[in-house]
Amino acid sequence: MANRRTYVVLGVLLFVWAKLGTKGQEEEEEVTCRLLGKFDLNGYVDAKNHSVVIGGLFPIHSRTIPANESILEPVSAKCEGFNFRGFRWMKTMIHTIQEINERKDILPKHTLGYQIFDSCFTVSKAMESALVFLTGQEENKPNMRNSTGAYLAGIVGSGGSALSIAASRLLGLYYVPQVGYASTSSVLSDKYQFPSYFRIVPSDNIQSQAMVKLIQHFGWVWVGTIASDDDYGKYGVKVFKENVESANLCVAFSETIPKVYSNEKMQKAVNAIKGSSAKVIVLYASDLDLSPFVLEMVYHNITDRTWIASEAWITSALLAKPEYFPYFGGSIGFAVPRSDIPGLKEFLYDVHPSKDPNDVLTIEFWQTAFNCTWPNSSVPYNLDHRVNMTGKADRLEATSDRLCTGEERLEDLKNTYLDVSQLRITNNVRQAVYTLAYALDELSRCDKENPRWHCAYIPAFEPWQLSYYMRRVKFTAHDGKKIELNDDGDLDAGHYDILNWQTNDNGEVDFVKIGEYNFRTSKFEIVFAKKSTIFWNTESSKLPHSVCTDVCLPGTRKGIRQGEPICCFDCIPCADGHVSEKPGERECTQCGEDYWSNEDRSKCVLKEVEFLAYDEALGFTLVILSILGALVALAVTVVYVLYRRTPLVQANDRELSFLIQVALLIIMLSSLIFIGKPHTWSCRARQVTLALGFALCLSSILGKTISLFLAYRISASKTRLLSMRPVFRKLIVLLSVLVETGICIAYLLMRPPRVYKNMESQVIKIILECNEGSIEFLCVVFGVDVLLAFLCFLSSFVARQLPDNYYEGKCITFGMLAFFIIWISFVPAYLSTKGKFKVAVEIFAILASSYGLLGCIFAPKCFIILLRPKRNTAETVGGRVPTADKSIQLTSASVSSERNETAMFSGLDD
Repeated sequence: MANRRTYVVLGVLLFVWAKLGTKGQEEEEEVTCRLLGKFDLNGYVDAKNHSVVIGGLFPIHSRTIPANESILEPVSAKCEGFNFRGFRWMKTMIHTIQEINERKDILPKHTLGYQIFDSCFTVSKAMESALVFLTGQEENKPNMRNSTGAYLAGIVGSGGSALSIAASRLLGLYYVPQVGYASTSSVLSDKYQFPSYFRIVPSDNIQSQAMVKLIQHFGWVWVGTIASDDDYGKYGVKVFKENVESANLCVAFSETIPKVYSNEKMQKAVNAIKGSSAKVIVLYASDLDLSPFVLEMVYHNITDRTWIASEAWITSALLAKPEYFPYFGGSIGFAVPRSDIPGLKEFLYDVHPSKDPNDVLTIEFWQTAFNCTWPNSSVPYNLDHRVNMTGKADRLEATSDRLCTGEERLEDLKNTYLDVSQLRITNNVRQAVYTLAYALDELSRCDKENPRWHCAYIPAFEPWQLSYYMRRVKFTAHDGKKIELNDDGDLDAGHYDILNWQTNDNGEVDFVKIGEYNFRTSKFEIVFAKKSTIFWNTESSKLPHSVCTDVCLPGTRKGIRQGEPICCFDCIPCADGHVSEKPGERECTQCGEDYWSNEDRSKCVLKEVEFLAYDEALGFTLVILSILGALVALAVTVVYVLYRRTPLVQANDRELSFLIQVALLIIMLSSLIFIGKPHTWSCRARQVTLALGFALCLSSILGKTISLFLAYRISASKTRLLSMRPVFRKLIVLLSVLVETGICIAYLLMRPPRVYKNMESQVIKIILECNEGSIEFLCVVFGVDVLLAFLCFLSSFVARQLPDNYYEGKCITFGMLAFFIIWISFVPAYLSTKGKFKVAVEIFAILASSYGLLGCIFAPKCFIILLRPKRNTAETVGGRVPTADKSIQLTSASVSSERNETAMFSGLDD
């Protein structure tokens, strides 16, 4: 209701403006129109005998008294809630102007006056003050002269961003320069809306970036925001959210604090804080707006929260009280740099109501500070209209029983007004006044002989001409810091102090500087003091943990939750062969060809290379069997050499027996090439060596079996017409080996085997094996061996019934039968296995077939040679029968023993 009436008043005034402006051109005669009412404004003025006047707007009070709804006429509201901090700012402006007037290097031929109004921290009062600055209480149109008649150079103010925006929309229409000392809203940088607004405090664009970098520095990703329901809070949170989004952070909730107390809205903000898992909350509001909110936090006992403070309240003594520390202790925020102002402390102490009985602000300051009533004063004592925790409006009006004596000592006070230890915004007020003064000084030095379009003279200049110099103002402040504004009217460079709320030994709240945030045109960095200690207001007194979902550990990736912020996600394990090495990865990375994910999916490790190694149980066993078989073959050879002249060794071609033994020795040892890590030479050697070994062995056996076959034919036909010279049997061996050698050479030259990394069989392993090159060539190579084996089996099978005392025909038949059974069984077993077991199956087939041939062919002979030497005679070996048996019984041995009795060549070769 109060706001509506205020806007009605402003509308009426603007309407009168417009009417007077249009009639002024038609009627040049005297006009006696006057405003029907005046704004209720309090402040200070000193405009007489000064060249120009600088206006000032300060929140000396914190709010306006709610309007009496029974009064139908619009009235200018009164103010309440004395603000010691705003009163100090106002006094600082007066002190700075007096200091400038005393200097000879700035405006040496001119002096500055001032007119200061109380904005009461409300938009309506800021608008009223702006109208008074433009028109004056008795003026009928804008003429850039205030109510004193002195020329208005510019305005310092007006505190909060919402107030500056409201005032600048009026002042900007006439390009009246306005310099802000505490208004940080980013919208004020828009020169289309606010062409004459300047400020010496960084904008919220920079502060929001600093907040995001601070949040990133501490690893927070889930934060809430609370903002005042005005332009400062709304625009500040808007810019903050934009920076948060670009940094991949998330806002858990965003609520506003009502300017006019609303229990419903306040409880909504409180419930959002209670119900959220966010432990870090950004507060974009002024200290005056936060006062009811702080009381709500105390009332609901909300602790264990870390507050990120904007520059508007981080150094506020109104909030930094010991009773609020359990709830807001540990707050971290950004503050404009502090400075010491020479002579200000003494000036602040030089205040007393007796100096000016009409100074209502000083009288109210004295009454509020010392809790007394000034005699004969109409200024009310402790008038307050606030809303309690239940939402009901209370009017607290009391009169102190104690009268002020005037003897009260300011030195005994402990309030914000006299606290000069944290002069931050106060220093900005000083810099704002100096900015206007330096711009006026540049304008006053305009070259009169070579005037330019922006050249003017004090006091006859247009506001836009001073704005030209404002954009180019450069000066060094008393503390050595350089002040320079850019084209948007913002500071070109500077820094924030990063403060942390801590307590001192006396239990009072200290603003401890823990770092800085430096900003330049293209450089932004946050720097923490090396020895700084941060107080965390948490149960563990450690860095708070504020996330929607804990960061995904290595080995997992973020899974998006539909309809929720990106900071809320599921941690999904990486698939096999994919890893995430760092926490919080969005995607898993596929491992390289030779790598595989470890058990935790956190790192790519080399795949296990699998091959039949010598040092594992299976490989070692096969090595033992191979060596044992080679030793057995070698032992047989030794026996044959030692008993080479015995009939049994000489029977059926002794040389072929030696070749068979040598071949079996080669085959046994060739299995060792299959064991161990494959190399190019081993891949090429193993199959070729095996094939040649079997070719030598089987061709030698074939020579023997052909002799047996022919002996069987002699026995069957009762003739001696069929026999074979020993040289022919050796030619069979030579021819077979030469054919096999030729095919192997072609195989190695045209499509040789090579080492192959088999990754298809098992994804977690690299099976290191030999790629045989050409399967067709390999089939031809071993096809020769198969053909030889088949011929050996047929010939030995036909001759198996020869009556032989040591059954050589049957032994070779059983040996070849075992050979075929082993290799026929090998094929499906080989095709159904993978990796090293595939190689083991082949080695087992090689050894088994070799042992079978060795055992079947030579075991019976060695048994007779070593254990039954009496049977190793020409008669027994030759198959001689008693004389009573007149029939001719030829055996393989007897055929061999009759070499000297016939012209035919037999199997015995002496």
